[in-house]
Amino acid sequence: MDQVKIGRFIAERRKSIGLTQAQLAEKLSITDRAVSKWENGKSLPDSSIMLELCAELGITVNDLLSGEVVTMENNKKEMENRLIEMVREKEQADKQLLTLEWVIGIFSLIVLFIPIIIGSYVPIEPEWKRTAIVLSGFIPAIIGFAFAMKIEQVAGYYECKNCGHKYVPNFKTISFSMHMGRTRYMKCPECGKKTWQKKVISKD
Repeated sequence: MDQVKIGRFIAERRKSIGLTQAQLAEKLSITDRAVSKWENGKSLPDSSIMLELCAELGITVNDLLSGEVVTMENNKKEMENRLIEMVREKEQADKQLLTLEWVIGIFSLIVLFIPIIIGSYVPIEPEWKRTAIVLSGFIPAIIGFAFAMKIEQVAGYYECKNCGHKYVPNFKTISFSMHMGRTRYMKCPECGKKTWQKKVISKD
């Protein structure tokens, strides 16, 4: 979305109905500084007040997100473009999340193994201190692995090898399924068969 274009559109609509930034802000129960940020293209209106803002400006949400009044002829095309843009943004965010998953996983392994190596090769007395050092790596590592697992669950989809169905499995299924990298042996909710299912970004 073009924040600058949307900001200019908000300013034009506000002026056309004879409101100052302060007056519009008062109607929306926000600060005039927030309105100024929208109109300068520095931020977008929060979704919680978007409908109210559109009502005050006499436009639709589609108009607002397009940065112009959308005619009926172009409305369907604009909606389709908006959906395509949202899908692309989700795919890009999922790719970033899956990269973050690797970073968290590697960091968790380092946190796990460093105390084990120290406890195994460095002379430490008494013995309970050695045990405490070894165990100190487990809790943060487990938390890190849990975060990585959650990312793998929600980012992208798994594709059934049998029927091609793409879906997001629940966290329990992800946690207890056999896996090789990001390929997991799971039961497909569509065809009911267990197959090795690959992680994919797009649902198309």
